[in-house]
Amino acid sequence: DQDKKDPLKATREQFYIPKISGKDALYFTGNSLGLQPKITKTYVEDELTAWQELGVEGHFEGKRPWFHYHKYSKEVMSSIVGAQPSEVVAMNSLTTNLHLLMVSFYRPSGKRYKIITEAGAFPSDQYALESQVRLNGFEPNDAIVEIAPRPGEATLRTEDIIEAIAYHGNSVALVMMSGVQYYTGQFFNIKTITEAGHQAGAIVGFDLAHAAGNVLLNLHNDEVDFAVWCTYKYMNAGPGSIAGAFVHEKHGNNRNLPRFAGWWGHNEEERFQMKKGFNPMPGADGWQLSNVNVLTSAALLAALDVFASVGMNALREKSLSLTGYFEFLINELNQKSDIAIRIITPAEPEQRGCQLSLVLAEDGRHIFDTLTKAGVIVDWRETNLDEGQEGIIRAAPTPLYNTFTDVFRLVETLEQAITLKL
Repeated sequence: DQDKKDPLKATREQFYIPKISGKDALYFTGNSLGLQPKITKTYVEDELTAWQELGVEGHFEGKRPWFHYHKYSKEVMSSIVGAQPSEVVAMNSLTTNLHLLMVSFYRPSGKRYKIITEAGAFPSDQYALESQVRLNGFEPNDAIVEIAPRPGEATLRTEDIIEAIAYHGNSVALVMMSGVQYYTGQFFNIKTITEAGHQAGAIVGFDLAHAAGNVLLNLHNDEVDFAVWCTYKYMNAGPGSIAGAFVHEKHGNNRNLPRFAGWWGHNEEERFQMKKGFNPMPGADGWQLSNVNVLTSAALLAALDVFASVGMNALREKSLSLTGYFEFLINELNQKSDIAIRIITPAEPEQRGCQLSLVLAEDGRHIFDTLTKAGVIVDWRETNLDEGQEGIIRAAPTPLYNTFTDVFRLVETLEQAITLKL
């Protein structure tokens, strides 16, 4: 029994599992919203109590003074993304951070103005790229180069990404891609893509919304220029919680980089002198705008405590086994079912995280609805490229709180839904 041998089996008890009809749901949407750690309430209540008892003095007094609150998450968050603590900061929301960093790192000049990205990127990324391109006086149809899978394929080949970067060469200002693609679940080769972008003379950034807390990342050593991520998916910090940003140390102390400035990014030793003239904090902190959102940051600290107790290496090891078991059961089901299930997520474990994206030959939406009624929480996404299908079911066995029994019951319920036994 894999669950009995699982060294992380106790971590499930650290989370609240939603209930449907009085029973624990089969929850497979940590790729959309992670579950609540049981210690979250304590962390948030600590700050409510500080506010209640200290008022404004909570900025400099109490258990975790608010003036320094953005610093408390640095050590664990940097370990999750493979960075130095000075290179990461919790602030704002993901797309806000993307815009702020693109102000600094998308600097088109002369014939170097193009952005290379994957086709079918998450809509928020698409909109951010479009608006930044227009802000700089270009048209998206010309300036944004989207790399699509080959005909008949669902995911991108690394060599095609590299070839596209090389082909556009000295016209590329920025390579901006997902770490893990939200729709297919493909984990891109960040190191190889970054090397190719730099060889072409471009800046390279990543949206790690589906990668942070899911796969092993090494942003510093891979020499990624910048990255952004949310913390409410695999990082379990709560709906709409504060996001993260990474700026490589080779840029972090460059005071001449253009940026949108705010007083929390200003030298903290001078911050309350209220002087003119922006003097940025070193590292990623220099991109902050406003004082930190303490309540959502408290929820992040609670989640990071769980990560610190487990570690990304152990999480990734379990994830490989859990998702591999999921794939095995789907392949078994395909051998005895009249309705074929196609997994469009790469079969190579190193090219995916927790998520498998499933295409059903027919009645996909109906089967998804049937799963939901049966207490299985997965999600449905309309097709993001013209692939001749109505959409996909995404399911992400998350190693912090999903079990091998969960996965078995998911596939068992899926089989029942397909054979109309429910």
